[in-house]
Amino acid sequence: MSTSTRMVFRGGTVFDAVGRTTDTADVAVEDGVIVAVGSDLDGDVEVDCTGCGVLPGLFDCHVHLTMSDTDVFRVAQEPFSLQFYEGAVNMAATLAAGITTVRDAGGADLGMRVAQERGLIPGPRMQVSLNMLSQTGGHGDPWWPSTCVMDLLPPHPGRPPVVVDGPEEIRRKVREFVRAGADVIKVATSGGLVSSGAGPEIPHFRDDEIAMLVTEATAARRFVMAHAHGEGAKAAVRNGVRSIEHGNQLDDETLEEMARRRVWLVPTLASGLGLRQSVENGVTYPEHIMEKIEQAEANRSVRRAVEAGVPIAMGTDAPLYPHGQNLVELALLVEEGMTPADALHAATLSAAELMGLHETLGSIEPGKRADLVIVDGDPLRVEGLGERVRAVYQDGRAVGVRPDPSGPAQSATSAASFSNDASVSR
Repeated sequence: MSTSTRMVFRGGTVFDAVGRTTDTADVAVEDGVIVAVGSDLDGDVEVDCTGCGVLPGLFDCHVHLTMSDTDVFRVAQEPFSLQFYEGAVNMAATLAAGITTVRDAGGADLGMRVAQERGLIPGPRMQVSLNMLSQTGGHGDPWWPSTCVMDLLPPHPGRPPVVVDGPEEIRRKVREFVRAGADVIKVATSGGLVSSGAGPEIPHFRDDEIAMLVTEATAARRFVMAHAHGEGAKAAVRNGVRSIEHGNQLDDETLEEMARRRVWLVPTLASGLGLRQSVENGVTYPEHIMEKIEQAEANRSVRRAVEAGVPIAMGTDAPLYPHGQNLVELALLVEEGMTPADALHAATLSAAELMGLHETLGSIEPGKRADLVIVDGDPLRVEGLGERVRAVYQDGRAVGVRPDPSGPAQSATSAASFSNDASVSR
């Protein structure tokens, strides 16, 4: 005899990520799985969603959970293990924002993912890259012109060192990262903005090196995400990466190839906004870094990527914009030419497909895991959506409920709580 509880989310405006439309519907959940979507569904427990939107659990495909800022001098003076406690706080803030799944782009290690899976730490389910492979003098090389070595993500037994040159070194390094628990392999195929080295216009790694990296990752059934701009992005696309992160200065040929090969762009527009705001608030960067930031802002490729049919997935590069404010990215995507429905798709089903999770997550459909986000008002009104998050459910469990009587009210018999006593998995 079944003793499972059937929960019904009643009367909300449900976002259909497949059709990119909304409609009023009930959503029934049992044993952590969506079992029905329709009208007048029955259940043991009801959540009144009248006047609210019901979204699939949202994704952020580019975060750094162990980092709370990018001040390398502060990091150099902090106790080594503090990063993991900060990571736990950042995970909780991210989950409360409605982000139930993330791809950590450097910082989090296997232990953090396992802690979340076992319910020891509340947070989004995770895919971890551990760190970013870099050539000597590349974006991830911690060497500075003073000859000091200061690393935002210093290596440790669960996060191997990243500087590598040549195909055979790369072969071994990919295997080392897989051994350490990387779910995805991250590489910098161009310079970046806030590092001491070359700017975005300089490509890093040659074709034989990138091809080896992709070959080894593919053999281990891992995708490759590439921090890349300009010619570095073109080389990454040419050699089979899964996604381009940031992706400024992309020419028409690169965008056409990305659309043809179905290579995702993760624009991280919030990172640019965060950098601008930090400068306005008095944070000072060296002149050469300021020049790189200004150049990147002038050469964004998102609008042209949308027009070219490149698949887009949402990522923020938090903490360049603070953890827990991830949904600001949706409004920024709309400013770059996406419709609100397309922006939500980038944060749900498109992101799930990028991460290989689309069969179980990313949309509100029977048979999928019951990750749901309840928001005040119209879910297609993405401006300020993060401030309107009322409740977050992960595998059918309430992992964040704002105690506000004007929000969606659970019946007295509801078992929803803030506890995280059930394990979840990738």
